Amino acid sequence: MADYVTVPDACVGILMGSASDWPVMEKASATLDTLGLIHECNVISAHRAPARLEAYCSTAPERGIKVLICAAGGAAHLAGVAAALTHLPVLGCPMKAWSTEGLDSLLSMAQMPKGIPVGTMAVGGAGATNAAIFAAEILALSDETVRQSVLDFRARQSAATFDLPGAPGHPARES
Repeated sequence: MADYVTVPDACVGILMGSASDWPVMEKASATLDTLGLIHECNVISAHRAPARLEAYCSTAPERGIKVLICAAGGAAHLAGVAAALTHLPVLGCPMKAWSTEGLDSLLSMAQMPKGIPVGTMAVGGAGATNAAIFAAEILALSDETVRQSVLDFRARQSAATFDLPGAPGHPARES
């Protein structure tokens, strides 16, 4: 097996420090699917596979990857190390680990040294979903198709937040 999986025409790379991050990061993947963005997903630990991470990050631009989304828990060094290894935008998704409900991960990603930025999202599923949307918004700056996909997504999201079936003044639930 190759050291990591590549997907033809992928523009976003999702990296996880552990396979245990997948149930949360699957939300990012599903959101990218909804937005019509081809992406690839890999588990590459910054601590257990640093050479693999360096190889992935150094070849990402030539493969067409434009944004990385990195998820990790605990010390959560994956996003920061990836940011140090590439010029691509890196979005960090802190995961809940064995202690502090993800606060340790959040602080590890948010407190990056000057010059190595990581756009850090919320802990857990909301952060994973927002990372995918933010990645799309970055890509939308130079791709009209992605821009329209983001605008359509937002319009659907906005329309869905108005419905309150069964509440006074709202239509009854359909049976």
